[in-house]
Order: sequence, then structure tokens, then C-alpha cells
Amino acid sequence: MYLSRLILNPGSRQVQRELADPYEMHRTVMAAFKDKPKGEIKRILYRLEVMPGSQRPVLLVQSLIQPDWEHLQPPVKDYLLSADKLPMPGSNPAIKDVHLSLHTGQQLAFRLKANPTVKKDREGKRQGRRVGIIREEQQLAWLRHKLADMGCRLVAAAVSCETWARGSLFRHAEKHSMKFLSVQFDGVLEVQDAGLAAAGVEKGIGSAKGLGFGMLSLAPAPGRSGHG
Repeated sequence: MYLSRLILNPGSRQVQRELADPYEMHRTVMAAFKDKPKGEIKRILYRLEVMPGSQRPVLLVQSLIQPDWEHLQPPVKDYLLSADKLPMPGSNPAIKDVHLSLHTGQQLAFRLKANPTVKKDREGKRQGRRVGIIREEQQLAWLRHKLADMGCRLVAAAVSCETWARGSLFRHAEKHSMKFLSVQFDGVLEVQDAGLAAAGVEKGIGSAKGLGFGMLSLAPAPGRSGHG
């Protein structure tokens, strides 16, 4: 599994467009895999964050195949923050190969930006529509259920950065503008089934994964047992 970190240039018009429309960012992310066989282009997850201190937008991308970010680098684009303006030493973009090492009883810190929803039946329709879960206790119950499905127990979690993200989806060649509830969860989980947990990290959690939701990031939990 590969994890890419791209520190974006907030002065770029392309970046500004993508911050306003998650679907545009989805297209940019997918362009990094355009030369890969279609059967391999799956389970690509990403999350947009703001870097503490510098307040620079940061794009994190998780993939099972190695991406190619050449289409975003200067002089082709001004999409990435230039080396002389980076808040820390290192390359931009940075790509690392991640090997999950999970075991039963391990406690890990996590971060997840998710679109917590529930399906509501609609009269006369074969499928219900997804509705955002607004109440915090219900959001945490949703998270607890999703983690249990992937072999983990929720130990503690805080909800923050709750907002509505606007985006577009294409259905039958028509563009539909939509709103997506965006919630960030930070907390600690305990691994109960290492195989299910690893598969869950690769698959992602919840809906709207193509619009920057569902990527579960894990790290060692300070003061707790286990390691990542």
C-alpha cells in the first residue's frame, strides 16, 4: 500500500477550484493512475487536511498501486507548493510504501474524515436515499458499528470539523450537484481481528469515497499497548 502526501499551493487557481468542488479533486487524484491497467485502479482513497501552523492544504492519498504525480509538478503545473515555501524539509510530493502490522489487542490512534449517512426509504422508489446523520451521539454509534464490521472496537473518539461539502456526481452522463455531510473523527481503536482490520483500512469506511471520504489513518497510540 502506498501513501502520498501532497502539500498544495493555495495560490493555484486549480487548487482553489478543487477546494470548492471535491469532484474536481477526484479527477486530479485519478489522473495519477491513468496509465495503470483498469483492473488495478481500485481502492484509491484520499483526504484533504490543513497543516497545523502553516495552514497549508495537504492532500493525503492511499492506494494499492504506486501513483505518478508528474502531471502536477512544475513547470507543467503550479499545483504543488514550491520547495522554497515548504514548511518542513523533504520532497513534494512525498510517497512512502506502507506495510500494515496489526495484531489482536493492539490499540492505535486513528483519524477518519467520513460521510456518515443512513438510508431512508422513499415511497415508490426501489432504493432509498442517503441522509446525513446530524446528531453527534448517532455519528459515534455509526462509527462504532463501522469499526466493528472491520474487526475493531472503538475505545475513544472525538468529533470535529463538522460541515457540509458541496460536490458533483455524474449519473447517466448528467452532472448532479449534491451536498455531503463531512465529519472528522479522531480517537483510539482496538484491533480485534487483524485480517478484517487490514482489509477495512484498504477498503475505506462509509460512502462518498470518491469525494475524499473514508480514508482511515492509523498511528501508534501514545501511552497504550501495541504498535503500528
